[in-house]
Amino acid sequence: MKSDNGKLSRDFHTIFTCAFPLICYEGLNMFSLQKALSKDEKFFELLEASVEQARVSAQALARFFQSPDQGKSLDELADSRRKEKLINAKIVESLATQVILAFEREDVEALSKALYKIPKTVEKIGERILLAPQYLHGIDLSQQVAMLEKATCLLLLMVRELRRGTSVEEIKRHNAELQHIEGEIDKMMIEFLRGLYYAPYHAGKVLFLRDLYELLERVTDRCRDAGNILTQIVLKTA
Repeated sequence: MKSDNGKLSRDFHTIFTCAFPLICYEGLNMFSLQKALSKDEKFFELLEASVEQARVSAQALARFFQSPDQGKSLDELADSRRKEKLINAKIVESLATQVILAFEREDVEALSKALYKIPKTVEKIGERILLAPQYLHGIDLSQQVAMLEKATCLLLLMVRELRRGTSVEEIKRHNAELQHIEGEIDKMMIEFLRGLYYAPYHAGKVLFLRDLYELLERVTDRCRDAGNILTQIVLKTA
């Protein structure tokens, strides 16, 4: 019996000696994985902050349209664009120095660029209006601006759901709403141009309104692009 106990003790020692390095190695791997995932969380935070600025810029644009000519200011629009630029710079820096586990680096870069262009284009809309605000009199673009704001809200929802780990079907549903908004803006653009061709407007006003509407269409396209990239990310990681 004593001999058996000794053999059992030696066997246990052998097993423990061989297994201990593996246990330590797996423990280190788990620690490294958790550390990497925490880095991914930083990307999620930056992307959410980026799309939040897109939404803020759309809301600021709605207030810009509603304010009287003498009260129109680019301050809010420019502030949102500057914040977006700083966030974009942080994303670019993080992409250069950190490893992403959740999704591909190219997708994050493309999404960041699409989101950055939203406040930038919104500010251009404000700049164009201030060139000749009198040409905006009698023109109602509130529906288009409201649709832009809805598009940015959908983007924010999609990023938050991506962070929580949403289903492919849910992301597809939100993206379909974005595609619908973009399609409706395109239809409005065609009808608007049709009206301009026959309207008895001054040539300057015609150019002003055409440029303005094209910018509104373009910024909605940016939202559509960001939605498509988010959908691709979810499909790749599903």
